[in-house]
Amino acid sequence: MSLELTATIDNRDLDISFSVADGETLAILGPNGAGKSSALGVIAGIVHPDSGRASLDGETLFDLPAEWRPAHARGTALMAQDPLLFPHLTVLDNVGFGPRSLGKSRRESRELARHWLAEVDASELAARKPSQLSGGQAQRIAVARALAAEPRLLLLDEPMAALDITVVPAMRQMLKRVLADRSAIIVTHDVLDAVLLADRVVVMESGRIVEEGATKEVLARPRSQFGAGIAGLNLMRGLAAGGAVRTPSGTTIEGLSEPPIADDEPAVAVFNPSSVAVYLTRPVGSPRNAFATKVLELEPHGSQVRVRTEELSADVTVPVVAELDLMPGKEIFLVVKASEVAIYPA
Repeated sequence: MSLELTATIDNRDLDISFSVADGETLAILGPNGAGKSSALGVIAGIVHPDSGRASLDGETLFDLPAEWRPAHARGTALMAQDPLLFPHLTVLDNVGFGPRSLGKSRRESRELARHWLAEVDASELAARKPSQLSGGQAQRIAVARALAAEPRLLLLDEPMAALDITVVPAMRQMLKRVLADRSAIIVTHDVLDAVLLADRVVVMESGRIVEEGATKEVLARPRSQFGAGIAGLNLMRGLAAGGAVRTPSGTTIEGLSEPPIADDEPAVAVFNPSSVAVYLTRPVGSPRNAFATKVLELEPHGSQVRVRTEELSADVTVPVVAELDLMPGKEIFLVVKASEVAIYPA
């Protein structure tokens, strides 16, 4: 089965179009307010767009303004950050609620519930009430409940955002197992969710899709600021100019362009913060890109310190921070060799 979606919401400034292939897990990434959750709501049938159409496995979910299939008849299951388990029901009956509401007998529903509880490693929790569960346990039950309804498309909205960091790795492993060969969309802020769970990535900013592609490709060669940020890379956007990139502010950055890009075509220059050096005065000598800027903040980054400025970052050692007396507001030069900068079409 596959999803095809095009939707516009005027008052939320949402205008998107994407697809999900049969058996594919798609990750939607983007900053807060990008429209990620609205996109899931449109697919699930709880957010009504102003225009657009969507189909799932060839069946129309909506084709506005004429056609709109209600949420319960779409064959989708939406799992939000909050598990939203029924407090008066046991775990077993929570998971069996979906099949029961679809017309299956109590016995069939409970058999399905037991099957999916086993799949998420939670069989021993069957007799408990939601108030007796930890956050990680409750989220596992929410996954089982969503899958027990046998959705054609599973929608997960930040499923690990509210979990304690100690239980997230196990949750990811469980999701990796149950999502295998299943059509699913996962909204997330965490690059590890995309790397470990998703076949393909869509990056949204301000209600628009700014890049999409195979997960490894997007993270290795990002074309948006957010994509570069989650990949831990610096990105400067502009127009190609003689093998370099000229930004809207007039800054030119030299690099290696492959394939060659015609002048005035949109392009990005991407480089690793670890390849950036920090100076107090503009250096001279071999060809290098130097940017005058100010330190915004310093933050631990593994065994190093990440020096953040308005547009770029540099990773340096603690002794360098001490030697240069780096602190927020200090004027510095960020320097990167042209050989460390990759230039490619935007």
